[in-house]
Amino acid sequence: MILNVDVHIRAMTSHDFYLMVKWLNNQKVLEFYEEPPSKLDEVIHKYVPRIKGEHYVTPCIVEYKSEPIGYMQYYKIQEIDLEKYDLPKNQNIYGIDQFIGEPQLWGKGIGSMMIQMMLEYLWNDKDALKVVLDVKKNNKRAISSYKKCGFTQNKELNHDSLLMEWTKET
Repeated sequence: MILNVDVHIRAMTSHDFYLMVKWLNNQKVLEFYEEPPSKLDEVIHKYVPRIKGEHYVTPCIVEYKSEPIGYMQYYKIQEIDLEKYDLPKNQNIYGIDQFIGEPQLWGKGIGSMMIQMMLEYLWNDKDALKVVLDVKKNNKRAISSYKKCGFTQNKELNHDSLLMEWTKET
């Protein structure tokens, strides 16, 4: 789907469910990714409709040097969320969420690289005018990575989360 020298972002398949269970039960990952620990049946229930294209979220697996290391998803922001985030309704706005599921790879620039790749994909292939994400205020590493990729803080969502926004500079 999206390829760089060392990083490849590909569509998620049912073969990735065990990886998701592993990652979604890693306490270091869950400290920053807002999802409860997950069992295999829960992962299957959540991600099968997404893999089949029956859900508005597109799930992807991130590989680094041909090894799966994380998860990324993108989606067109739904109307109810446009209102919640106070975003204009007449623009093509996407959201992304991601994590590196192998904590030993944190802090190596891989996250910034995969986000940049996704932003270019959404801009070039999906005509996204803006990309947003929400991040926990205490996730300093992610906030730094997002800023490096061109995101700016839009507003506080609640006591522990921020909405960050990226717009392509032309």
